[in-house]
Amino acid sequence: MSVPLPPPPPPAAASATAPAAVVPPAAHAAARLSARGLVKTFGTTTALAGVDVDLAAGESLAVMGPSGSGKSTLLHCLAGILPPDAGTIALEGREIGRLSDRERTLLRRERYGFVFQFGQLLPELPAEENVALASMLLGTPRARALDLARQWLAALGLAGMERRRPGELSGGQAQRVAVARALITGPDVVFADEPTGALDQTTGADVMRVLTETTRAAGASLVLVTHDENVASWCSRRIEVRDGRVVGA
Repeated sequence: MSVPLPPPPPPAAASATAPAAVVPPAAHAAARLSARGLVKTFGTTTALAGVDVDLAAGESLAVMGPSGSGKSTLLHCLAGILPPDAGTIALEGREIGRLSDRERTLLRRERYGFVFQFGQLLPELPAEENVALASMLLGTPRARALDLARQWLAALGLAGMERRRPGELSGGQAQRVAVARALITGPDVVFADEPTGALDQTTGADVMRVLTETTRAAGASLVLVTHDENVASWCSRRIEVRDGRVVGA
């Protein structure tokens, strides 16, 4: 059964930053998110050694690989958390890989959503405020943000739990709150780093169902890092990263 989604968030206030440069025509025009020749090193260690990847609108992509293969570094670069040492990253045809720290922060706030392994919810805030905070950071009035947060929580099966703090929720419920927080701003891309790594198999499957259904229904793309074949099977496509290179798709 499809998940009923709340109405889209109000438009964010216009950014004062200059528009990003347009990527040359060589980038794939059909891709929502595109990376070419990504290189990232940490000291003498090469984490990415020339990675190309494309993500279509509404697509879910599982990035797999052993520990230390470069998969999390790839996610962090695509998400604007880390700038690549070489290569280009484009969101809907506009280059983002060379933005300043402030510009990348605005990008993550306005165009991206995040779901982490342990949720990263603020323990002192109830569920509805954890979700609403993402919208409030974009300038949405508190009352409107809280109303939208309650709608998202209800859509994800958490009606009646709006005032519970993270410590009062099960692991699966907390991850649903994290999914609501990631989607409340209407992001173009959601990034999920081992979102079921701290959950049992049954709860993890439930979270993956919610995550993939809601991102697809909202029109968002999903980039998911995992080492678990069962988790990857929920995505529409997968790639494997080893020694900083994509070796299978």
